[in-house]
Formats: sequence, structure tokens, C-alpha cells
Amino acid sequence: MAYHYEDVSRTFSEYLLIPNLTRKDCLPSNVSLVTPLTKFKKGQKPALHLNIPLASAIMQSVSNDVLATALAKCGGISFIFCAQSIESEAEMVRKLKKTKAGFVVSATNVTPETTLGEVIALRDKVGYSTMPVTEDGSATSKLLGIVTSRDYRESRDPLDKKVKDFMTPFSRLIVGQEGVSLKEANDIIWEHKLNTLPIIDNKQNLLYLVFRKDYEEHKKNPDELLDSQKRFVVGAGVNTRDYAERVPALVEAGADILCVDSSDGYSEWQKQTIEYVKKQYGDKVKIGGGNVVDREGFLFLVDAGADFVKVGIGGGSICITREQKGIGRGQASAVIDVVKARDEYYKKTGIYVPICSDGGIVHDNHIAMALAMGADFVMMGRYFARFDESPTKKLKINNNFVKEYWGEGSERARNWERYDSGEGKKLTFEEGVDSFVPYAGKLKDNVVVSLAKIKSTMCSCGANTIAEFHRNARITLISATSITEGGAHDVILK
Repeated sequence: MAYHYEDVSRTFSEYLLIPNLTRKDCLPSNVSLVTPLTKFKKGQKPALHLNIPLASAIMQSVSNDVLATALAKCGGISFIFCAQSIESEAEMVRKLKKTKAGFVVSATNVTPETTLGEVIALRDKVGYSTMPVTEDGSATSKLLGIVTSRDYRESRDPLDKKVKDFMTPFSRLIVGQEGVSLKEANDIIWEHKLNTLPIIDNKQNLLYLVFRKDYEEHKKNPDELLDSQKRFVVGAGVNTRDYAERVPALVEAGADILCVDSSDGYSEWQKQTIEYVKKQYGDKVKIGGGNVVDREGFLFLVDAGADFVKVGIGGGSICITREQKGIGRGQASAVIDVVKARDEYYKKTGIYVPICSDGGIVHDNHIAMALAMGADFVMMGRYFARFDESPTKKLKINNNFVKEYWGEGSERARNWERYDSGEGKKLTFEEGVDSFVPYAGKLKDNVVVSLAKIKSTMCSCGANTIAEFHRNARITLISATSITEGGAHDVILK
């Protein structure tokens, strides 16, 4: 006879938070949303953390290098989708890691023999007009000069004109030496009214470029999520099929953390994948596991070596796994159960394993509810798919702007590895749909509003940190009529 869970499977919408005493220091400006990304021992700090508790889903229609950059600037993390070739996923990671906050490895370089026509073509291709002139055209050889849009007149200069005839030569450049700090580099830029400062070593080899605009950008984004080398932090998805080839390529490309992309993480295939990573790289490479919905699944992945555990099956807006297979659990019930197991595990072992709530987020207050229930961060797809930075098309339908958004289990995605049952290389039936979501503009503009709501909720619950929110939050189950009462009612809306 099947085991029967007595508790009803519940969603975030079925709960409300009861206000606690709001202390005088409980101000939104005092709230810290810093949260652990990887497991750590009691009394120690995690190897990786987030500055805001938001992650974008491992989905074709959500997480590419463009969105990953935008989210990292805000303090969150993206996991680049793995339903693509190993080479293209690694290249997305590599693109993002080339960008150092302040120090940038030059991606567009020319030689003295390059023609103006080639410079223009390169500019149009990559969108950059500043190009270092190096001895062999690489990003790390001897710096001979620099070319900017001020060095030529496209309408008058012949296209076969050589770079050496119009570049600004090295003798006229102001440069920084290897070891200069970002602050010192920016001081040089401001003192000499520069837009770009090349950084070289003692042999005149180019190392980095520092741009004035990046200094201003950093000031606008104080919560940027950066690694020890001041590069943006990025995650990458892996599957349980080609992990032996994909993982090394992603590690070499510079991925900060990996995550197994699977609809059901309570499987021997997932355990095998995580154990492979830990055997090959030890604790140097971090990897999250999931998805699971109960204590047994959580403990299984933790025992395999998972650095964080993703919770949720069938709760995504484009997911139809519950309809098709009849498996899953209400997201709130899943989070509550897994968090309880996590806290017991922490008490027993002294090791804290972060929980990622994945799915079931419809409103911003659901993010706060997931955190209150004990999740350390949330992963979202639909939320991020709405923005300019997501990789899908913006369309106009019935006088409204929308963006395309499809599930990894849809016929369009055909991500059979994510739903692999161990046999064959095909998607026998769909577990996701192809859809549209309302277009919402820029990522940062929306994230700022969402975070303001979360901080305000935390203040009302007497918490200035997510850990304090975990301890202090009081939650009540609500009725259907209580849900109706909580919205606008008995009025005629304008």
C-alpha cells in the first residue's frame, strides 16, 4: 500500500506572514539580502554567496550570458542553460568571465597592418570602437598603440588605410602598470580625462583595459556579484548524460558553480553526476543538486555531495509535470519539509546546506514567503523571461508587447536530458508548454522594485537579515475568503 502524507500539499498563496515588532533599526536601508550559495561549516563563511536572493533558471528562454551579466550587476546569479552544445555553453560562460569589474581583457585587438575597412567591420560586429593595437593582434602581446573612433573619418579615409598610419601610437598613450589598483587606475583616468586606460606589464605587453564608463557603472551597481578577481560570478547547468565532457569544459571556461539540471533529482543518475564532480575536483568545484520535494530527496543529494539543494517539482508556470505524470508537491509544503530536514542536518553535523526554492513564484510576496519558510534564495524563469535581457523575441500581440517563454520539457525545447528516464534519446511526451509572458522592460528596473517589497516585508517581520527572517517569521494558513479579502474588493477600480 502506498505511503499517504496526511498534510495537504500547499502553495505560497495559501499563507500569510504575521507582523512582528518592527524595531527602530528595521529600515529597508538597513536590510541585508546577502545569503549563502554553497554549504559551509558552523562558524565559517560559505565559499560563495549571493548579494540578493535571486537566481535565474537553467532555461533556453531565460539564462544566457546577456541576462547573466545584468543579474550579476544587481547581485544575483544566472545558471547558463545546458540544452545546447558544450562548446556554446562554455563560450557563454567565457564571454561573461572575460569581463572584470573595472579590469577588462580586451576582446577586440588589431595589428598595425590591419586596414580601416577591417576595423570598421570588427567595430560593427562587436559594438566596440576602442581597439588596442598589438604586435600580433592578440589580447596579451606587446601594445603598440590604440585606435578609437576619433582616429579616423569613415566617410573620407580610404578603407585600405593601414592602422599604423592613423592609430594613436604607444609613445602618446597614458598607461597603467601591472599591479595598479582599480582605485589608482580610475584616479589616472580622471586626472588625465581619459576614456580608456591600458594596463601593461614591464615588457609593454597588454594585460587589461580600464574604462571610465565601468567606474560609473560600478557606482550605479554597488551590489555587483564578483569573484576574487573582480569578474562577474556565473553558474552553469549540467545534465546527467554528458557531464564527463561538459563539466571540464565549463570549469575551464571559468564557471563559478555548476547545477544539475533535472526535473527529478532523487535519482542514481544525479548522484553519479555529483559524485563525479567531487571525485575529479574535490571541493574546488561547487555543484548544486535537485530538484527534490522532501527530506529523503534532500538527504540523498547532500550525501552525494551537493553544495546546495534545489526544491520544487511541477510548480513552474510553464511546467505540466504534475498533469502529465501525477508527481510533484505544492511548493510551500516542499520548502517547509526540506528546510526542516536541512535544519536537523545542520544541528546534527554542523554543516549548513543552502536551499533554493525553484518554482511556484507568481507574485513578489511569494519570494518573501519562500525566504520566510527557510529558503536561502529562489530560482525563477517566468520572472526573468519578461525582461529585455532574456534571449527571446519581443513581439506585439493584440496591442500588447510580450516575450516568448517555453519550458524545457516542451516540444520546442526538446531537452530530453532533463527529463531522461534512462532509456533513449528522445522526448516521448511533453512536460512543458510554449507560451508568452507580458513584456516588462529592463531587468534592473524590475529587480529594484521586487527587492524593495522583500525588504519592506522583512522590516514588518522584525528582520534585517535573511537568517533573522528565518528565525523570526510567523506564518499563518489562510482560507479562500481570506485570499479574496486580501486584494482589492467591493470597489469599482478606475
